[in-house]
Amino acid sequence: MEEILRVEGVSKQFPGVKALDGARFDLRKGEVHVLLGENGAGKSTLMNIIGGVYRPDSGQIWLRGEPYRPQSALDALRAGVAVIHQELQLCPQQSVAENVFLGDEQCRAGWLRKRQMEEMAEQLLADLGLRIDPRVPVGQLGIAAQQLVEIAKMVRRSPDILVMDEPTASLSEREVDRLFEIIGRLKQGGMSIIYISHRLNEIPRIGDRVTIMRDGRTIDTLDAKASDRDTWIQLMVGREVHQTEFETVERGEPLLSVKGLTRQGVFRHVTFDVHRGEIVALAGMVGSGRTEVLRAIFGVDPVDAGEVWVRGRRTNIRGPADAIRLGIGFLPEDRKAQGLVLEHAIAHNVALASYPRVSGPVWYRGRRTEALADLYGQRLRIKMSRSSERVATLSGGNQQKVMLARWLAAESEILMIDEPTRGVDVAAKFEIYQLLHELRRKGLAILMVSSELPEVLTLADRILVMREGEIVAHLTREEASEEVIAQWAMAGSRP
Repeated sequence: MEEILRVEGVSKQFPGVKALDGARFDLRKGEVHVLLGENGAGKSTLMNIIGGVYRPDSGQIWLRGEPYRPQSALDALRAGVAVIHQELQLCPQQSVAENVFLGDEQCRAGWLRKRQMEEMAEQLLADLGLRIDPRVPVGQLGIAAQQLVEIAKMVRRSPDILVMDEPTASLSEREVDRLFEIIGRLKQGGMSIIYISHRLNEIPRIGDRVTIMRDGRTIDTLDAKASDRDTWIQLMVGREVHQTEFETVERGEPLLSVKGLTRQGVFRHVTFDVHRGEIVALAGMVGSGRTEVLRAIFGVDPVDAGEVWVRGRRTNIRGPADAIRLGIGFLPEDRKAQGLVLEHAIAHNVALASYPRVSGPVWYRGRRTEALADLYGQRLRIKMSRSSERVATLSGGNQQKVMLARWLAAESEILMIDEPTRGVDVAAKFEIYQLLHELRRKGLAILMVSSELPEVLTLADRILVMREGEIVAHLTREEASEEVIAQWAMAGSRP
Protein backbone atom coordinates (compact mmCIF):
# COMPACT_ATOMS: atom_id res chain seq x y z
CA MET A 1 0.00 0.00 0.00
CA GLU A 2 1.38 3.43 -1.00
CA GLU A 3 2.73 5.58 1.84
CA ILE A 4 1.30 9.11 1.90
CA LEU A 5 2.76 10.55 5.14
CA ARG A 6 5.87 9.83 7.20
CA VAL A 7 6.98 11.40 10.49
CA GLU A 8 10.52 10.71 11.76
CA GLY A 9 12.16 11.82 15.01
CA VAL A 10 9.80 14.74 15.70
CA SER A 11 10.26 16.55 19.03
CA LYS A 12 8.40 19.48 20.56
CA GLN A 13 9.11 21.32 23.81
CA PHE A 14 6.74 23.63 25.66
CA PRO A 15 7.73 25.58 28.82
CA GLY A 16 8.49 22.88 31.39
CA VAL A 17 7.09 20.04 29.26
CA LYS A 18 8.59 17.88 26.53
CA ALA A 19 5.43 17.03 24.62
CA LEU A 20 7.12 14.98 21.88
CA ASP A 21 10.40 13.14 22.11
CA GLY A 22 11.51 11.69 18.75
CA ALA A 23 8.00 10.57 17.72
CA ARG A 24 7.57 8.58 14.52
CA PHE A 25 4.47 7.74 12.51
CA ASP A 26 3.50 6.71 8.99
CA LEU A 27 0.22 6.67 7.09
CA ARG A 28 -0.73 4.69 3.99
CA LYS A 29 -3.15 5.72 1.27
CA GLY A 30 -6.71 4.56 1.93
CA GLU A 31 -6.12 3.26 5.48
CA VAL A 32 -7.53 4.12 8.90
CA HIS A 33 -4.56 4.41 11.27
CA VAL A 34 -5.61 4.62 14.93
CA LEU A 35 -3.47 6.66 17.35
CA LEU A 36 -3.69 5.56 20.99
CA GLY A 37 -2.22 6.90 24.21
CA GLU A 38 -3.13 8.34 27.58
CA ASN A 39 -3.87 12.06 27.88
CA GLY A 40 -0.49 13.78 27.79
CA ALA A 41 1.08 11.03 25.66
CA GLY A 42 1.67 13.48 22.77
CA LYS A 43 -1.13 12.48 20.37
CA SER A 44 -2.70 15.93 20.11
CA THR A 45 0.67 17.66 19.81
CA LEU A 46 1.68 15.34 16.96
CA MET A 47 -1.64 15.92 15.19
CA ASN A 48 -1.34 19.69 15.68
CA ILE A 49 2.09 19.56 14.04
CA ILE A 50 0.75 17.51 11.12
CA GLY A 51 -2.21 19.93 10.92
CA GLY A 52 -0.01 23.05 10.88
CA VAL A 53 -0.99 24.44 14.30
CA TYR A 54 2.48 23.87 15.84
CA ARG A 55 5.91 23.65 14.25
CA PRO A 56 8.32 20.90 15.41
CA ASP A 57 11.58 21.74 17.18
CA SER A 58 13.32 18.91 15.35
CA GLY A 59 12.62 15.95 13.08
CA GLN A 60 11.31 15.49 9.56
CA ILE A 61 7.88 15.05 7.95
CA TRP A 62 7.25 13.93 4.37
CA LEU A 63 3.93 14.25 2.52
CA ARG A 64 3.64 12.26 -0.72
CA GLY A 65 7.42 11.81 -0.60
CA GLU A 66 8.15 15.56 -0.39
CA PRO A 67 9.35 17.49 2.71
CA TYR A 68 6.31 18.88 4.53
CA ARG A 69 6.45 21.76 7.01
CA PRO A 70 3.11 23.63 7.14
CA GLN A 71 3.18 27.11 8.67
CA SER A 72 -0.52 27.21 9.59
CA ALA A 73 -3.72 25.12 9.61
CA LEU A 74 -4.73 26.82 6.34
CA ASP A 75 -1.36 25.89 4.86
CA ALA A 76 -1.95 22.24 5.85
CA LEU A 77 -5.50 22.31 4.43
CA ARG A 78 -4.19 23.62 1.10
CA ALA A 79 -1.71 20.72 1.11
CA GLY A 80 -4.60 18.26 1.59
CA VAL A 81 -4.46 17.69 5.38
CA ALA A 82 -7.67 18.44 7.34
CA VAL A 83 -8.10 18.11 11.12
CA ILE A 84 -11.40 17.65 12.96
CA HIS A 85 -10.73 18.65 16.56
CA GLN A 86 -12.65 17.32 19.53
CA GLU A 87 -13.73 20.89 20.32
CA LEU A 88 -15.85 21.65 17.26
CA GLN A 89 -15.02 24.67 15.08
CA LEU A 90 -18.60 25.73 14.25
CA CYS A 91 -20.57 28.99 14.42
CA PRO A 92 -23.81 28.15 16.28
CA GLN A 93 -25.82 31.12 14.97
CA GLN A 94 -25.09 30.31 11.34
CA SER A 95 -26.88 27.67 9.28
CA VAL A 96 -25.57 24.18 8.54
CA ALA A 97 -24.81 25.24 4.95
CA GLU A 98 -22.92 28.35 6.07
CA ASN A 99 -20.84 26.22 8.44
CA VAL A 100 -20.10 23.64 5.75
CA PHE A 101 -18.71 26.47 3.56
CA LEU A 102 -17.06 28.34 6.46
CA GLY A 103 -13.95 30.12 5.19
CA ASP A 104 -14.74 29.16 1.59
CA GLU A 105 -18.06 30.92 1.02
CA GLN A 106 -19.57 30.90 -2.48
CA CYS A 107 -19.90 34.48 -3.76
CA ARG A 108 -20.66 36.25 -7.01
CA ALA A 109 -19.95 39.97 -7.53
CA GLY A 110 -19.53 40.32 -3.75
CA TRP A 111 -22.90 38.69 -2.95
CA LEU A 112 -23.19 35.48 -0.94
CA ARG A 113 -24.78 32.71 -3.04
CA LYS A 114 -26.82 31.33 -0.16
CA ARG A 115 -29.22 29.23 -2.21
CA GLN A 116 -26.37 27.54 -4.09
CA MET A 117 -24.54 26.84 -0.82
CA GLU A 118 -27.68 25.26 0.66
CA GLU A 119 -28.19 23.05 -2.41
CA MET A 120 -24.52 21.95 -2.46
CA ALA A 121 -24.53 21.31 1.30
CA GLU A 122 -27.74 19.28 1.01
CA GLN A 123 -26.17 17.13 -1.72
CA LEU A 124 -22.96 16.64 0.27
CA LEU A 125 -24.89 15.63 3.40
CA ALA A 126 -26.98 13.21 1.33
CA ASP A 127 -23.83 11.70 -0.20
CA LEU A 128 -22.61 11.07 3.34
CA GLY A 129 -25.94 9.45 4.26
CA LEU A 130 -26.98 12.33 6.55
CA ARG A 131 -30.49 13.73 6.86
CA ILE A 132 -29.81 17.23 8.18
CA ASP A 133 -31.62 20.37 6.99
CA PRO A 134 -28.87 22.71 5.65
CA ARG A 135 -30.97 25.79 6.51
CA VAL A 136 -31.19 25.09 10.26
CA PRO A 137 -28.83 27.04 12.60
CA VAL A 138 -26.12 24.66 13.84
CA GLY A 139 -26.75 25.72 17.44
CA GLN A 140 -30.21 24.10 17.26
CA LEU A 141 -28.69 20.69 16.50
CA GLY A 142 -27.58 18.17 19.11
CA ILE A 143 -23.88 17.54 19.68
CA ALA A 144 -23.97 14.35 17.59
CA ALA A 145 -25.42 16.16 14.56
CA GLN A 146 -22.95 19.01 15.02
CA GLN A 147 -20.12 16.48 14.93
CA LEU A 148 -21.40 15.16 11.61
CA VAL A 149 -21.66 18.71 10.20
CA GLU A 150 -18.01 19.28 11.17
CA ILE A 151 -17.05 16.13 9.28
CA ALA A 152 -19.05 17.26 6.23
CA LYS A 153 -17.31 20.65 6.38
CA MET A 154 -13.88 19.04 6.14
CA VAL A 155 -14.88 16.36 3.61
CA ARG A 156 -16.10 19.12 1.27
CA ARG A 157 -12.47 20.27 1.00
CA SER A 158 -11.58 16.84 -0.46
CA PRO A 159 -8.45 16.31 1.66
CA ASP A 160 -6.08 13.40 1.08
CA ILE A 161 -5.64 13.03 4.86
CA LEU A 162 -8.37 13.50 7.47
CA VAL A 163 -7.43 13.61 11.17
CA MET A 164 -10.30 12.80 13.55
CA ASP A 165 -9.80 13.52 17.26
CA GLU A 166 -12.26 11.59 19.47
CA PRO A 167 -15.05 11.74 16.85
CA THR A 168 -17.37 9.38 18.74
CA ALA A 169 -17.02 10.95 22.20
CA SER A 170 -20.58 12.37 22.08
CA LEU A 171 -22.25 9.82 19.82
CA SER A 172 -24.67 7.03 20.67
CA GLU A 173 -24.10 3.50 19.37
CA ARG A 174 -26.39 4.17 16.40
CA GLU A 175 -24.59 7.45 15.57
CA VAL A 176 -21.25 5.63 15.82
CA ASP A 177 -22.47 3.09 13.27
CA ARG A 178 -23.43 5.92 10.93
CA LEU A 179 -20.02 7.58 11.37
CA PHE A 180 -18.25 4.31 10.62
CA GLU A 181 -20.30 3.97 7.42
CA ILE A 182 -19.11 7.45 6.41
CA ILE A 183 -15.49 6.56 7.22
CA GLY A 184 -15.86 3.38 5.15
CA ARG A 185 -17.02 5.44 2.16
CA LEU A 186 -14.15 7.91 2.54
CA LYS A 187 -11.66 5.06 2.81
CA GLN A 188 -13.03 3.41 -0.34
CA GLY A 189 -12.58 6.74 -2.10
CA GLY A 190 -8.87 6.65 -1.27
CA MET A 191 -8.84 9.02 1.69
CA SER A 192 -6.35 8.29 4.51
CA ILE A 193 -7.63 8.76 8.05
CA ILE A 194 -5.78 9.26 11.33
CA TYR A 195 -8.24 8.29 14.05
CA ILE A 196 -7.67 9.22 17.72
CA SER A 197 -9.90 7.48 20.25
CA HIS A 198 -10.04 6.21 23.83
CA ARG A 199 -12.83 3.74 22.99
CA LEU A 200 -10.81 0.57 22.56
CA ASN A 201 -13.78 -1.51 21.39
CA GLU A 202 -13.97 0.65 18.24
CA ILE A 203 -10.47 -0.15 17.05
CA PRO A 204 -10.98 -3.61 15.50
CA ARG A 205 -14.14 -2.34 13.78
CA ILE A 206 -12.61 0.71 12.14
CA GLY A 207 -8.81 0.49 12.24
CA ASP A 208 -6.25 -1.09 9.91
CA ARG A 209 -3.23 -0.32 12.08
CA VAL A 210 -2.78 1.14 15.56
CA THR A 211 0.16 3.19 16.88
CA ILE A 212 0.61 3.55 20.64
CA MET A 213 2.26 6.62 22.20
CA ARG A 214 3.52 7.15 25.74
CA ASP A 215 5.36 10.14 27.26
CA GLY A 216 5.84 11.78 23.87
CA ARG A 217 7.41 8.69 22.27
CA THR A 218 6.09 6.17 19.77
CA ILE A 219 6.02 2.81 21.55
CA ASP A 220 4.83 0.45 18.78
CA THR A 221 2.71 0.10 15.64
CA LEU A 222 0.52 -3.01 15.39
CA ASP A 223 -2.04 -4.59 13.10
CA ALA A 224 -5.37 -3.47 14.60
CA LYS A 225 -7.11 -6.80 14.02
CA ALA A 226 -4.18 -9.04 14.98
CA SER A 227 -3.59 -7.37 18.37
CA ASP A 228 -5.89 -7.01 21.38
CA ARG A 229 -7.16 -4.62 24.02
CA ASP A 230 -4.92 -5.89 26.84
CA THR A 231 -1.81 -5.40 24.69
CA TRP A 232 -2.82 -1.84 23.79
CA ILE A 233 -3.53 -0.91 27.41
CA GLN A 234 -0.23 -2.32 28.67
CA LEU A 235 1.71 -0.47 25.95
CA MET A 236 -0.18 2.77 26.67
CA VAL A 237 0.32 2.88 30.42
CA GLY A 238 3.45 0.76 30.83
CA ARG A 239 1.68 -1.47 33.34
CA GLU A 240 -1.39 -3.68 33.69
CA VAL A 241 -4.68 -1.89 34.39
CA HIS A 242 -7.25 -3.88 36.34
CA GLN A 243 -10.92 -3.32 35.58
CA THR A 244 -13.30 -2.50 38.40
CA GLU A 245 -15.15 -5.48 39.79
CA PHE A 246 -18.82 -4.81 40.53
CA GLU A 247 -19.58 -5.13 44.22
CA THR A 248 -23.11 -5.53 45.53
CA VAL A 249 -24.04 -2.81 48.04
CA GLU A 250 -27.21 -2.82 50.12
CA ARG A 251 -29.19 0.19 48.96
CA GLY A 252 -30.93 2.53 51.37
CA GLU A 253 -33.92 4.84 51.14
CA PRO A 254 -34.71 6.87 47.99
CA LEU A 255 -32.73 10.14 47.97
CA LEU A 256 -34.08 11.34 44.62
CA SER A 257 -37.57 10.65 43.26
CA VAL A 258 -38.85 11.96 39.93
CA LYS A 259 -42.59 11.74 39.32
CA GLY A 260 -44.24 12.38 35.96
CA LEU A 261 -41.62 14.90 34.84
CA THR A 262 -42.62 16.40 31.48
CA ARG A 263 -41.18 19.04 29.17
CA GLN A 264 -43.25 19.44 26.01
CA GLY A 265 -41.49 18.15 22.90
CA VAL A 266 -38.48 16.88 24.89
CA PHE A 267 -39.55 14.21 27.43
CA ARG A 268 -42.79 13.12 29.10
CA HIS A 269 -44.06 11.23 32.15
CA VAL A 270 -40.55 10.43 33.41
CA THR A 271 -40.78 8.61 36.73
CA PHE A 272 -38.03 6.85 38.74
CA ASP A 273 -36.19 6.70 42.10
CA VAL A 274 -32.49 6.71 42.92
CA HIS A 275 -31.66 5.18 46.30
CA ARG A 276 -28.82 5.80 48.71
CA GLY A 277 -25.87 3.56 47.74
CA GLU A 278 -27.10 3.05 44.17
CA ILE A 279 -26.01 3.98 40.64
CA VAL A 280 -28.85 4.31 38.13
CA ALA A 281 -28.03 4.82 34.44
CA LEU A 282 -30.21 6.54 31.86
CA ALA A 283 -29.42 4.81 28.56
CA GLY A 284 -30.69 5.51 25.06
CA MET A 285 -29.75 7.15 21.81
CA VAL A 286 -28.54 10.73 21.53
CA GLY A 287 -31.70 12.86 21.37
CA SER A 288 -33.79 10.45 23.47
CA GLY A 289 -34.09 12.99 26.29
CA ARG A 290 -31.47 11.58 28.71
CA THR A 291 -29.39 14.75 29.13
CA GLU A 292 -32.46 16.96 29.18
CA VAL A 293 -33.90 15.06 32.18
CA LEU A 294 -30.71 15.71 34.18
CA ARG A 295 -30.76 19.40 33.23
CA ALA A 296 -34.40 19.70 34.28
CA ILE A 297 -33.81 18.05 37.66
CA PHE A 298 -30.92 20.45 38.30
CA GLY A 299 -33.09 23.44 37.42
CA VAL A 300 -31.24 24.45 34.26
CA ASP A 301 -34.32 23.97 32.04
CA PRO A 302 -37.98 24.49 33.04
CA VAL A 303 -40.55 21.69 33.07
CA ASP A 304 -44.24 21.76 32.21
CA ALA A 305 -45.39 19.10 34.67
CA GLY A 306 -44.15 16.64 37.28
CA GLU A 307 -42.42 16.67 40.63
CA VAL A 308 -38.91 16.21 42.03
CA TRP A 309 -38.66 14.80 45.57
CA VAL A 310 -35.46 14.85 47.63
CA ARG A 311 -35.11 12.75 50.79
CA GLY A 312 -38.85 12.10 50.82
CA ARG A 313 -39.89 15.75 50.48
CA ARG A 314 -41.39 17.49 47.49
CA THR A 315 -39.18 20.31 46.21
CA ASN A 316 -39.53 23.42 44.07
CA ILE A 317 -36.25 23.67 42.13
CA ARG A 318 -36.32 26.96 40.21
CA GLY A 319 -32.64 26.97 39.29
CA PRO A 320 -29.25 25.33 39.99
CA ALA A 321 -28.83 27.28 43.25
CA ASP A 322 -31.92 25.53 44.66
CA ALA A 323 -30.61 22.13 43.55
CA ILE A 324 -27.21 22.77 45.14
CA ARG A 325 -28.85 23.78 48.45
CA LEU A 326 -30.74 20.45 48.36
CA GLY A 327 -27.47 18.52 48.03
CA ILE A 328 -27.64 17.79 44.29
CA GLY A 329 -24.49 18.02 42.18
CA PHE A 330 -24.36 17.95 38.37
CA LEU A 331 -21.41 17.10 36.09
CA PRO A 332 -22.50 18.16 32.57
CA GLU A 333 -21.47 16.41 29.37
CA ASP A 334 -19.40 19.33 28.08
CA ARG A 335 -17.15 19.96 31.07
CA LYS A 336 -15.11 22.68 29.33
CA ALA A 337 -18.04 24.84 28.21
CA GLN A 338 -20.54 24.14 31.02
CA GLY A 339 -18.71 22.64 33.98
CA LEU A 340 -15.37 24.37 34.51
CA VAL A 341 -13.94 27.88 34.52
CA LEU A 342 -10.88 26.87 32.52
CA GLU A 343 -8.77 29.98 33.07
CA HIS A 344 -9.34 29.97 36.83
CA ALA A 345 -7.39 28.03 39.43
CA ILE A 346 -8.17 24.43 40.37
CA ALA A 347 -8.93 25.67 43.91
CA HIS A 348 -11.55 28.15 42.62
CA ASN A 349 -13.22 25.43 40.52
CA VAL A 350 -13.36 23.00 43.45
CA ALA A 351 -14.79 25.61 45.84
CA LEU A 352 -17.33 27.01 43.34
CA ALA A 353 -20.33 25.35 45.05
CA SER A 354 -18.96 25.79 48.59
CA TYR A 355 -18.46 29.54 48.94
CA PRO A 356 -20.82 29.91 51.94
CA ARG A 357 -18.43 27.59 53.80
CA VAL A 358 -15.27 29.43 52.77
CA SER A 359 -16.54 33.03 52.96
CA GLY A 360 -14.59 35.60 54.92
CA PRO A 361 -11.73 38.04 54.33
CA VAL A 362 -9.87 37.63 51.02
CA TRP A 363 -6.74 36.21 52.70
CA TYR A 364 -8.82 33.62 54.60
CA ARG A 365 -10.95 32.72 51.59
CA GLY A 366 -7.85 32.06 49.46
CA ARG A 367 -6.30 29.78 52.09
CA ARG A 368 -9.57 27.95 52.71
CA THR A 369 -10.28 27.28 49.03
CA GLU A 370 -6.73 25.98 48.47
CA ALA A 371 -7.00 23.77 51.57
CA LEU A 372 -10.31 22.40 50.29
CA ALA A 373 -8.84 21.71 46.84
CA ASP A 374 -5.74 20.07 48.33
CA LEU A 375 -7.88 17.83 50.56
CA TYR A 376 -10.11 16.57 47.72
CA GLY A 377 -7.19 16.55 45.31
CA GLN A 378 -5.55 13.95 47.53
CA ARG A 379 -8.76 11.97 48.05
CA LEU A 380 -9.51 11.78 44.32
CA ARG A 381 -5.86 11.44 43.27
CA ILE A 382 -5.93 14.55 41.06
CA LYS A 383 -2.56 14.91 39.33
CA MET A 384 -1.59 18.55 39.83
CA SER A 385 1.52 20.41 40.95
CA ARG A 386 -0.49 22.87 43.07
CA SER A 387 -4.12 23.89 43.43
CA SER A 388 -3.39 27.45 42.29
CA GLU A 389 -2.61 26.32 38.72
CA ARG A 390 -5.21 26.83 35.99
CA VAL A 391 -7.63 23.94 35.54
CA ALA A 392 -7.06 24.24 31.76
CA THR A 393 -3.58 22.73 32.25
CA LEU A 394 -5.00 19.41 33.50
CA SER A 395 -5.78 16.33 31.42
CA GLY A 396 -9.40 15.40 30.67
CA GLY A 397 -9.50 12.77 33.39
CA ASN A 398 -8.17 15.16 36.03
CA GLN A 399 -10.58 17.88 34.93
CA GLN A 400 -13.42 15.40 35.46
CA LYS A 401 -12.05 14.67 38.95
CA VAL A 402 -12.03 18.43 39.72
CA MET A 403 -15.76 18.54 38.98
CA LEU A 404 -16.32 15.51 41.21
CA ALA A 405 -14.27 17.22 43.93
CA ARG A 406 -16.50 20.31 43.66
CA TRP A 407 -19.63 18.38 44.58
CA LEU A 408 -17.97 16.29 47.28
CA ALA A 409 -16.61 19.49 48.83
CA ALA A 410 -20.18 20.87 48.76
CA GLU A 411 -21.27 17.69 50.61
CA SER A 412 -23.68 16.66 47.86
CA GLU A 413 -25.47 13.37 48.50
CA ILE A 414 -26.99 13.13 45.02
CA LEU A 415 -24.68 13.17 42.00
CA MET A 416 -25.88 13.45 38.41
CA ILE A 417 -23.16 12.75 35.83
CA ASP A 418 -23.57 13.14 32.07
CA GLU A 419 -21.00 11.06 30.11
CA PRO A 420 -18.64 10.45 33.09
CA THR A 421 -15.61 9.48 30.98
CA ARG A 422 -16.07 11.50 27.78
CA GLY A 423 -12.64 12.27 26.26
CA VAL A 424 -10.83 10.46 29.10
CA ASP A 425 -8.01 7.99 28.51
CA VAL A 426 -8.31 4.34 29.48
CA ALA A 427 -6.31 4.48 32.73
CA ALA A 428 -8.19 7.59 33.96
CA LYS A 429 -11.46 5.94 32.93
CA PHE A 430 -10.88 3.00 35.27
CA GLU A 431 -9.87 5.42 38.06
CA ILE A 432 -13.18 7.27 37.64
CA TYR A 433 -15.05 3.95 37.72
CA GLN A 434 -13.34 3.10 41.02
CA LEU A 435 -14.17 6.54 42.44
CA LEU A 436 -17.85 6.21 41.53
CA HIS A 437 -18.01 2.76 43.13
CA GLU A 438 -16.36 4.20 46.28
CA LEU A 439 -18.95 6.99 46.43
CA ARG A 440 -21.72 4.42 45.98
CA ARG A 441 -20.33 2.40 48.90
CA LYS A 442 -20.32 5.58 51.02
CA GLY A 443 -24.04 6.02 50.43
CA LEU A 444 -24.31 8.57 47.66
CA ALA A 445 -27.12 8.28 45.10
CA ILE A 446 -25.74 8.54 41.57
CA LEU A 447 -27.73 9.14 38.38
CA MET A 448 -25.65 8.87 35.21
CA VAL A 449 -26.01 9.16 31.45
CA SER A 450 -23.60 7.31 29.17
CA SER A 451 -23.52 6.50 25.47
CA GLU A 452 -21.02 3.68 26.13
CA LEU A 453 -22.98 0.52 26.88
CA PRO A 454 -19.98 -1.34 28.39
CA GLU A 455 -19.64 1.61 30.80
CA VAL A 456 -23.32 1.42 31.73
CA LEU A 457 -22.99 -2.31 32.46
CA THR A 458 -19.78 -1.75 34.47
CA LEU A 459 -21.24 0.93 36.73
CA ALA A 460 -25.01 0.69 37.07
CA ASP A 461 -27.19 -1.21 39.52
CA ARG A 462 -30.24 -0.44 37.38
CA ILE A 463 -30.67 0.83 33.82
CA LEU A 464 -33.57 2.98 32.59
CA VAL A 465 -33.77 3.00 28.79
CA MET A 466 -35.17 6.12 27.12
CA ARG A 467 -36.60 6.37 23.63
CA GLU A 468 -38.18 9.48 22.08
CA GLY A 469 -38.50 11.20 25.46
CA GLU A 470 -40.02 8.30 27.41
CA ILE A 471 -38.62 5.61 29.69
CA VAL A 472 -39.47 2.42 27.82
CA ALA A 473 -37.63 -0.11 30.02
CA HIS A 474 -36.56 -0.54 33.66
CA LEU A 475 -33.78 -3.16 33.71
CA THR A 476 -31.97 -4.74 36.61
CA ARG A 477 -28.28 -5.46 36.25
CA GLU A 478 -29.06 -9.15 35.74
CA GLU A 479 -31.60 -8.45 32.95
CA ALA A 480 -29.38 -6.02 31.04
CA SER A 481 -26.96 -6.67 28.18
CA GLU A 482 -25.70 -4.50 25.32
CA GLU A 483 -28.12 -6.24 22.94
CA VAL A 484 -31.14 -5.81 25.25
CA ILE A 485 -30.42 -2.12 25.92
CA ALA A 486 -29.83 -1.38 22.23
CA GLN A 487 -33.07 -3.14 21.22
CA TRP A 488 -35.13 -1.14 23.73
CA ALA A 489 -33.36 2.11 22.75
CA MET A 490 -33.91 1.67 19.00
CA ALA A 491 -37.15 -0.28 18.75
CA GLY A 492 -38.82 0.40 22.08
CA SER A 493 -39.44 -3.29 22.69
CA ARG A 494 -37.86 -6.39 24.20
CA PRO A 495 -35.58 -8.36 21.79
